[in-house]
Amino acid sequence: MKTRVLAALAAMVVFASLVAFRVAGQAKKESAAPAHKIVHFSDLKWTPIIQGSDLAVVSGDPDKEGEPFVIRIRTADGAKVPPHWHPTDEYVTVLKGTFLVGMGETYDESKLQTMNVGNFTFIPKEMRHFATARGETIVQVHGMGPFKVNWVNPADVIPPDVKK
Repeated sequence: MKTRVLAALAAMVVFASLVAFRVAGQAKKESAAPAHKIVHFSDLKWTPIIQGSDLAVVSGDPDKEGEPFVIRIRTADGAKVPPHWHPTDEYVTVLKGTFLVGMGETYDESKLQTMNVGNFTFIPKEMRHFATARGETIVQVHGMGPFKVNWVNPADVIPPDVKK
């Protein structure tokens, strides 16, 4: 009888210890979660990517495999983005200006579709596409990393520091 009571008591102590460790582990995971953060437009750091277009990372790391990210691309009036594709899906929302997007391996103005402020498009991975802007335009792109740009014809890409 005493053996059963001691065994039951030992089992309860082990169980209570396991529960305590699990609760402590969960609390540690929750405290490691990223804090709430507001990103102000004025805090964005813009980097030139091609002539007439700059990129700013809003959230996450677009270079990391499997990590969600949010970036913004600012495009000057009339700037052209040559045909390209990405190895991951791309979700695009127009925040400012007018963004024109076309699908295909060659830049063809007759294929451009107009996106105004608030418009959204989903571009599946590996879909060849190109774009231009009317007025200064800012689009927000989100997806899962890595976010890479593969140019259909790299010779069409004008580096940001080349004068027109």
